Amino acid sequence: MPVSPSSAGAAIRLRDLVRRFRVRGSVTAALDGVSLDVAPGEIFGIVGRSGAGKSTLIRCVNLLERPDSGSVEVLGRDMLALDDAALREARRGIGMVFQHFNLLSSRTVAENIAFPLEVAGISRAEREARVREVLPLVGLEGKRDSYPAQLSGGQKQRVGIARALASRPKILLCDEATSALDPEITAEILALIRSLRDRLDLTVLLITHEMSVVKQICDRVAVMQSGRVEEQGRVFDVFTRPAHATTRRFVAEVIGHAVPPGTVARLPAPEPGEERRLLQVLFAGPHSTRAVVSEASRRFNLDLNIVSGRIDEIGGEPFGLMALAAYGAPAQLDAGTAWMRALGLDVTLLTPETLAEAAA
Repeated sequence: MPVSPSSAGAAIRLRDLVRRFRVRGSVTAALDGVSLDVAPGEIFGIVGRSGAGKSTLIRCVNLLERPDSGSVEVLGRDMLALDDAALREARRGIGMVFQHFNLLSSRTVAENIAFPLEVAGISRAEREARVREVLPLVGLEGKRDSYPAQLSGGQKQRVGIARALASRPKILLCDEATSALDPEITAEILALIRSLRDRLDLTVLLITHEMSVVKQICDRVAVMQSGRVEEQGRVFDVFTRPAHATTRRFVAEVIGHAVPPGTVARLPAPEPGEERRLLQVLFAGPHSTRAVVSEASRRFNLDLNIVSGRIDEIGGEPFGLMALAAYGAPAQLDAGTAWMRALGLDVTLLTPETLAEAAA
């Protein structure tokens, strides 16, 4: 598994990127001081809504977009310092997969894969060798003489991936590579990208507007909004402990809200001398399978009503997310909450404000 990079060891190192566009007389910052490090061999996801700046960001890596300020280093090279010839050479080490395939309809699968090599002046014999090399990697051995119109959407994207790999890159950029595909084919393409990362020792930078894609494939993720990185970290940590409201909304799309709307209004009122507290409990790590709810109920004389719950796995790590309506004496509620936290569980008191934010 890849590790978080130091700035010196990063395969991709972006610092303080700013990119502005003039639209109808006004200036908009598509990137507003973005800094990221992507470790060698990891799959790093950039997630954000339309207009967040993620497409501009990924195009700055190979300088299809030039930032107005900041620095771009790829495999230790300062991309902004390269002349035209050196930049063309550097780009051959960076493959790119696009959302809409961008295949030439008049060319066969093999010819589409070879086209960038032809433009780069690679000999016919070498182009043929590269095509023979990548076709089995993407499962298209029997499709080399087919035309794009004869292919399914998933097969077209496999051609796009093969084309990106034909130059034997060490960096693979994926620009919404699965957003035009149905969920089943999306899962196949993501599994292929992960397999290629492992087999070819690739570093993958992937942008998407779907947190489900991040959950399936990425090691780390950055969440963008309005040209800024709002939050970044290990996918497991971002999913289980989102710190920013934007991230919490993205995560809720995949694992649901802790408390379904309308549930609180249907909960019974506490008895005299008791309080009712709504708790969100994150079960992760060694206590993720412990019978904490029943144990806390016995230890502290609490009535614990499970309002909602989910057990899932991210990157091979199990976690559970549960909402409890806890009834009992205030001192016992405090003691029970402290005991769960002492076990290493994240326990959050859900207030009307946090519930409103989650529903927004």
